[in-house]
Amino acid sequence: MDKFWQSLILTFCVALGVNLGGSLVGALGAVITQRPPLKTMLELSGELKIWALVAALGGTFGVIKVFEAGVFGRQFHDLAKQLLVVCSAFLGAHLGYWIILSLGAER
Repeated sequence: MDKFWQSLILTFCVALGVNLGGSLVGALGAVITQRPPLKTMLELSGELKIWALVAALGGTFGVIKVFEAGVFGRQFHDLAKQLLVVCSAFLGAHLGYWIILSLGAER
């Protein structure tokens, strides 16, 4: 498998895992502190979306470097790849949010 596709899948899964794991473990903390776990889990999932995105991207300035080199150096192929990586991280974090919403939805 191409290294780029591996990077996309890994980024997606890391963002998904940060959102799901953080929300579920946060709900466990809510149970221990006698707060409503479902409400806490739903709140945490929404708040963790941006942090899942940051964690999946590695917290580095690689995105900015590629953006600068892509725009000013006219390397639009690398810029498009980096935008796909960012979109992959966003989709993973958002899917985690939707999964938590569907778990917490009242029927």
